[in-house]
Amino acid sequence: MTEVHEVVGGPAPAQADPNNSRQDGYDGGDRLHDLLGRMTIDEKIAQLVGFWEKEDGEAVAPLQGEFGDNSKLEDFTRHGLGHLTRAYGTRPQDPVQRASWLWKFQRDLVTGTRLGIPAIVHEECLTGLSVWKAATFPTPLAWGAAFNPELVTEMAAAIGASMRTLGVHQGLSPVLDVIRDPRWGRVDECIAEDPYLVGTIGTSYVRGLQSQGVHATLKHFVGYSASRAGRNFAPVHAGRRELADVLMLPFEMAIIDGDARSVMHSYTDIDGVPVAADPTMLTGILRDQWGFDGTVVADYYGVAFLNLLHHVASDHAEAAGQALTAGLDVELPTGDAYLTLRESVRTGRIDEAIIDRAVLRVLRQKQDLGLLDATFSDEPPQAIDLDSPEHRSIARRLAEESIVLVANRDALPLPAGRRMAVIGPNADRQSALFGCYSFLNHVLVQHPGVETGIEVPTVLDAVRVEFGDDLVTWARGCDVDSDDRSGFDEAVATASAADVAVLVVGDHAGLFGRGTVGEGCDRDDLELPGVQRELVEAVLATGTPVVLVLLTGRPYTIGWALARCAAVVQAFFPGEEGAGAIAGVLSGRVNPSGKLPITMPGPAGAQPYSYLHPTLGQGNEVTSLPAIPVAPFGHGLSYTTFAHTDLTVSGTVPTDGAIGVSVRVTNTGAVAGDDVVQLYGRDPVASVTRPLAQLLGYQRVHLEPGQSVTVELTVPTTRLAFSDRTYTRVVEPGEVELWVGTSVQRDTQAVTTLVGDTVPVTNASPRWTVTTIR
Repeated sequence: MTEVHEVVGGPAPAQADPNNSRQDGYDGGDRLHDLLGRMTIDEKIAQLVGFWEKEDGEAVAPLQGEFGDNSKLEDFTRHGLGHLTRAYGTRPQDPVQRASWLWKFQRDLVTGTRLGIPAIVHEECLTGLSVWKAATFPTPLAWGAAFNPELVTEMAAAIGASMRTLGVHQGLSPVLDVIRDPRWGRVDECIAEDPYLVGTIGTSYVRGLQSQGVHATLKHFVGYSASRAGRNFAPVHAGRRELADVLMLPFEMAIIDGDARSVMHSYTDIDGVPVAADPTMLTGILRDQWGFDGTVVADYYGVAFLNLLHHVASDHAEAAGQALTAGLDVELPTGDAYLTLRESVRTGRIDEAIIDRAVLRVLRQKQDLGLLDATFSDEPPQAIDLDSPEHRSIARRLAEESIVLVANRDALPLPAGRRMAVIGPNADRQSALFGCYSFLNHVLVQHPGVETGIEVPTVLDAVRVEFGDDLVTWARGCDVDSDDRSGFDEAVATASAADVAVLVVGDHAGLFGRGTVGEGCDRDDLELPGVQRELVEAVLATGTPVVLVLLTGRPYTIGWALARCAAVVQAFFPGEEGAGAIAGVLSGRVNPSGKLPITMPGPAGAQPYSYLHPTLGQGNEVTSLPAIPVAPFGHGLSYTTFAHTDLTVSGTVPTDGAIGVSVRVTNTGAVAGDDVVQLYGRDPVASVTRPLAQLLGYQRVHLEPGQSVTVELTVPTTRLAFSDRTYTRVVEPGEVELWVGTSVQRDTQAVTTLVGDTVPVTNASPRWTVTTIR
């Protein structure tokens, strides 16, 4: 018997810094208050800001060029330092040499400042530690497609171990924004459009990362992904119910169940109030309601944006006061606004006690990380393997489990010995395998001529290895995002001479308009970028069977392709081992098992759309613009077939209890494969409108041909909770429809009834469905 999804206890306790320690007789809260009492105002403020060494021309944060801080590190840190921003991840630097520099920098803080407190070093770590020569894993949308929290925990633990080796203490991940509009550029950073899938996968990431003695940072609290028209930095007009029941749920799970130690605010404003200055969000919900006791850090320049973009503050000093009072503890990446706090205290503009509150939180975090006792008198690491065989094994398994076979007209797997034309702008491009926050697309793209630093076979490379170089020809055809059709003739000729054409199309991840997807790379339509659709149609016109491979960071409108292509394979930026995983799916070496973590959309004009819609959200005959998707949430084919039978459900369940569900799963095909058992539910009559379906639980199972297992799911009634007309989250009595399927579409179904009083949800209420395989 194997139990999954519910991990007993929280993450492993933070490990002390491996460097030599000094003992000064203080511990716990008394030690921190004593330390605070000995600090000057300058030393306090120093703990609340970061420092970022930047060079001209580097642009890895929004409006970075507007902030021209010419401070020297040694001058800036004379009173200490809260955070050192991206010490490794700002430009390609040899990790061993940089570690040597970092150890000396920290040692200088210990010996050269009055209080001797080292800095927290933070880095991006969304698709792996964003450092030159470090392993690069699939993007979070691929984690969602894999439906495998345990594997995500394993990946995050490997990332955390690399961080700890390099002396990095805080990772700016995971992104827990629930996808609300596929036009939004940052979709590739997100896990799914379902809050429970985001919450379980995201919390699993937190547990894995923090098991290594480093801290995770939840991004972006909250509402960022619900921006108007899918535009980055756009206002959000989400109601309290959508916020509580959809957008906040993953953060609630990661804090209460995952003990996440840090939270980053969202850039956006919600109904006119910027989150960075909203005490209801940063204190009322995070701390008073959920009991969060970690640190809240600014998204880069987010405090200054209260003045520069939101215009709710007249200057940086007022912005700093609003943010600090609301509950934002640390300004990142630098101290553009918080360095005004000294003068604000002197003039009585802000109470020093508000500063003390934030400083205590930072000191507590440093104590938990072992930094208050670290001397850095030992030697830094001399040999570092950031892309070990273990890393690559995890990357390969996650890539293989994340690839979604969307359509297949008996074309796949491809028989051996066939002449294959590999065509398309993403076929022979390393960066096509990686998301926006990968080191390659985030940083290395600004340093042309610098080697990738890790082994990254392209799809063309992997197909040649998989099928034989002599059977494979190739043509680019076109670019990802241009109107150049000059390569069409070569592509058509190459396809015409082959038995099958594999067209590898999709996205290029980038920043601020430098890509087709990524931060600041939003779309006003959902067609394949550039002239890629024209390329596919030109090859289709040859009559050669076409296998369409989508390497993207968002789903595109491809109903036309599903109707005409022999097969369609969706890969969401599958990472350094992704090309081999794709080739394995094409050959049948890998039996595809990924499921769509986001609906494959219909028309762009019908967006935003989510499968979590009530009856009126479906459209059909009540509108001339139906929102019917071309492939539903949870969809994904296999080279075998699975049957779900003998669905049993508890007859009646107390409103404060749990629903028992069991289903028999059988591999009815001829090859081994993985099924993702998906349990959905619907509350047909409630005090407010409810979605036609919502994911209640899931379980990945591996079955040999003819093998059967029984999957048991214990679903806490909290999974059916929602905000009632008083905005109280409750579980109401009444009938509940349940079904198990290979997607959100109904298959085997049953009904149960919740009985008793309406029950409010509390922090102690269970949020996770526990699954058992028998």
